[in-house]
Amino acid sequence: MSTEVLAYIPSPSQGVWNIGPFPLRAYALCIIVGIIVAIFWGNRRWVARGGRDGEVLDVAIWAVPFGLIGGRIYHVLTDWNTYFGDGPKSPIDALKIWDGGLGIWGAVAFGALGAWIGARRAGIKLPPFGDAIAPGILLAQAIGRLGNYFNQELYGDRTDLPWGLEIFERSDSSGFTSPGLIDGKSTGVVYAVVQPTFLYELLWNVLVVLALVFIDRRFRIGHGRLFALYVAGYCLGRFVIETLRTDAATELWGIRINLFTAAIVFACAAIYVVLAPKGRETPAEVYHPGSGPDPELSEDPVDGFVEDDAPVATKTGPVATKTKTAEPETKTKTAEPESKTAEPKTAEPETKTAEPAKLETEPVETAPKPPAYPEDADPADPADSKLDSAAQPYRKANPDTATGDGDESA
Repeated sequence: MSTEVLAYIPSPSQGVWNIGPFPLRAYALCIIVGIIVAIFWGNRRWVARGGRDGEVLDVAIWAVPFGLIGGRIYHVLTDWNTYFGDGPKSPIDALKIWDGGLGIWGAVAFGALGAWIGARRAGIKLPPFGDAIAPGILLAQAIGRLGNYFNQELYGDRTDLPWGLEIFERSDSSGFTSPGLIDGKSTGVVYAVVQPTFLYELLWNVLVVLALVFIDRRFRIGHGRLFALYVAGYCLGRFVIETLRTDAATELWGIRINLFTAAIVFACAAIYVVLAPKGRETPAEVYHPGSGPDPELSEDPVDGFVEDDAPVATKTGPVATKTKTAEPETKTKTAEPESKTAEPKTAEPETKTAEPAKLETEPVETAPKPPAYPEDADPADPADSKLDSAAQPYRKANPDTATGDGDESA
């Protein structure tokens, strides 16, 4: 008794639609959608970390072109014979990026260079910026892998697994037939059922995205460590998936070159995760000095801001405290407890100094002390006018006990 697999995963009948003279390519659309998603999500995460709205787009203007150029350069260099050897394509085809062929290693490396240029122009520190955009970049890579699905490329060996991918023969307008035709249309003839390695990578990328978001929220890591985790996580999955691929690739000592690249980049990313500073930057630390939303923020802000109404230190003498209105001194915002008393004011407002030792003595709620005699007054002479004027306030406040006698204050 034999069992028959009723269905596999079918490939799209075509990957290019012609709208008049203009071809609409699924591969390019997937890349564009991925870039938009990465910018939108990255911007939200960047603002949440203390950045300014719109800065991710400003940096992307530099990073995206660099990434596309770098991805194409890596693809051509690692598939040199296809364009400059005995391969089916000519050197001019190396410039046709719309036909597919981007190496993610070159895209990330050159994209990081473009991001560094854009971030430097905006006064942004690159490590916290990379942490903000890392999940979005990997999600964009997952979306971009759908382009490989439409192009019928990057698949593995033949398989009878139920999730095997059907690869169809395609023919172009001239009648030429091949499963590798990007501009062709399906003939309905199944060429092979293969391992959908691009789908494995897509799913792996989504899992790593979820892991990055969880780790970021749970441990609040920063200083570029989340970006390094993204790189390490991608390399780990890519290394395993690369061993399943059967498409043509440049090899060193019989080993696909992408395996070497994945291993080396993984090691570098893991080392960075271990050695980089722990914790996360404050909102004031994501910019270079003098470049943030508020360049006057203190070096040690609390939750990203400083108090605007903090008391101001003054010189010895009456305090020129910082007031919000021109109201009496009792409503000034100071740290002195005397300003909170409900004691009625005398003819002159009470003044305070920054140094307690030089504060003027004033009557308080406790029993007042006898006044000090002027230096040239004669205590033995009750008729001395200077003695009488010095003791007058005390006599008025204490008519029953004031005698005119007192101890000389120190």
